[in-house]
Amino acid sequence: MASISIVPWFGRLTQWVRRPAWLWARPDLHTLGANPAWLPPFVRASTVALRYLDLLSPLAWDHFPERNLAWQPAPVPYAALAAAYLIKLDQQLVSMGRLRQYLLDNPALIWLCGFPVQPAPGHPCGFAPDASLPTARHLTRMLRELPADTLQFLLASSIALLEAELAPCGVRLGECVSVDTKHIVAWVKENNPKAYVSDRYDKTRQPKGDPDCKLGCKRRHNRRAPGTDAQTTPPTPAHNPRAANTVAVGEFYWGYASGVVATKVPDWGEFVLAELTQPFNQPDVSYFEPLLTATEQRLGFRPPYAAFDAAFDAFYIYEYFDQPLNTAPDAPHGFAAIPFSERGGHKLRFASDGRPLCQADLPMPPRYTFHNKTTRVEHDRTRYVCPLRWPEPTAETCPVSHKQWPKGGCTTTLPTSRGARLRYQLDRESQTYKDVYKQRTATERINSQAVELGIERPHLRNGQAIARLNTLIYILINLRALQRIRQRKANGGGVPPEPA
Repeated sequence: MASISIVPWFGRLTQWVRRPAWLWARPDLHTLGANPAWLPPFVRASTVALRYLDLLSPLAWDHFPERNLAWQPAPVPYAALAAAYLIKLDQQLVSMGRLRQYLLDNPALIWLCGFPVQPAPGHPCGFAPDASLPTARHLTRMLRELPADTLQFLLASSIALLEAELAPCGVRLGECVSVDTKHIVAWVKENNPKAYVSDRYDKTRQPKGDPDCKLGCKRRHNRRAPGTDAQTTPPTPAHNPRAANTVAVGEFYWGYASGVVATKVPDWGEFVLAELTQPFNQPDVSYFEPLLTATEQRLGFRPPYAAFDAAFDAFYIYEYFDQPLNTAPDAPHGFAAIPFSERGGHKLRFASDGRPLCQADLPMPPRYTFHNKTTRVEHDRTRYVCPLRWPEPTAETCPVSHKQWPKGGCTTTLPTSRGARLRYQLDRESQTYKDVYKQRTATERINSQAVELGIERPHLRNGQAIARLNTLIYILINLRALQRIRQRKANGGGVPPEPA
């Protein structure tokens, strides 16, 4: 019987036991940030690694919703991928190949992010950087497969950090929020004006380069119609006020849109509270409910004031913010500052009992109520009719000779919600309204930062990957804001100056 030598097995066991502890037991980024003495020497010697430890470690990585790492031989943790993607954004690296090369050039980041390292005793770091990293293709695929709730957890963590940092200065986030959307141009030839594409704007022909993007319009403007003369312009119609010698021209793109809720704190900056990415064919109002629901959950209260553009001029948005600011019986109410969107007809006024007034200033009686299921938000609507014709016809004639008088008088249909009346009754000339509406600059500044980080033209061809990338961009914006606040406090600027 041949003897079995135990020397090779014993040698491998001895080599494994002699490994440094940091090779097989690595705390999370948050724990390392609180205990930098646990860092191995080659990480403490890396200026880049220490800079990203300072940037990323405040997030709650110790409670990160990680996947089960026990079912694969060497799985890549979601936390390591999220940290690496944040580094990619901060360095403005345009591809995963460049991210991988940047990590190879700074191997301390590989250990710091939490990638499963492959021991290499001859390497100065004790592990082989190239063998410890996924391929660029795998990094791209994992961005698409990264669960959305993991990144939303990090975004919520960044908001909690900002709240905790500003609370000692007497600042509460979310007193006034601003909501807006940012268009995202898909990486397809249909968006390239130099490429020949037949039926470029046919929404039924899905681009092959991106199966998830949709066709949408960024903005519309008027242009003089070909063959018309400015000196022979017919009068502008009253119903659809656009000059007869002009045509509506739109800016169409295949892509997506990113909705964001931002809040502005004077003297401190702008911060992201919630975000959502959808295909470009979705209307702006579709962002309202999911964004405000997430905002309310993270803040713990409903924001009393908000600023929107005219695309959000919907009755249920006015009603959402029409809440008393305290428990007093005569407490003032919050409101949403939204420009009034003319949609035909005159701007309604109301009697003291809530009934709308016709153009002759007569209260219109309600004739019937019905449930509307054809709109985004199901609601009850009431039909109001001419008071001189219903409930009993009178011998009087319309004082203003309304054009519908021969057909039974004027009518109007309104939702029964109080938000439908607030939409008309909101005082848009008051100073309070103007002060709240100025808060829209918060989303504009956030969008400007997001554009610098590449949100407008991502080199990705998948809706899920683009949505994950957008969440990471907003996380990084909040982390940079947190660093600025802490640096300002460290320099003795913890309390903003009193306004002049």
